[in-house]
Amino acid sequence: MESLKQEIKEVIISALELEDIQPDDIVDSEPLFGEGLGLDSIDALELGVALKKRFGVKFSSESTENRKHFASVDALAAYISLQQVQDGGVK
Repeated sequence: MESLKQEIKEVIISALELEDIQPDDIVDSEPLFGEGLGLDSIDALELGVALKKRFGVKFSSESTENRKHFASVDALAAYISLQQVQDGGVK
């Protein structure tokens, strides 16, 4: 799970072009939006697309669960891991 979290951090930094942030600067349990990393709704869209490309997971625009999945790196890792298991393996 730690390597997945590291990959997620790298996707966040790359997709959102966060030049002044290193993966180690992102705390797994801290919020990605608001007071945490400070991302906004546009960042969420870009991040969702990047995560879909990298991990093959989908986020529904109608889903009320998205806020929970994007809450932190920990939450994203749990969601991606669950999706990969349900889809029959890691991509």
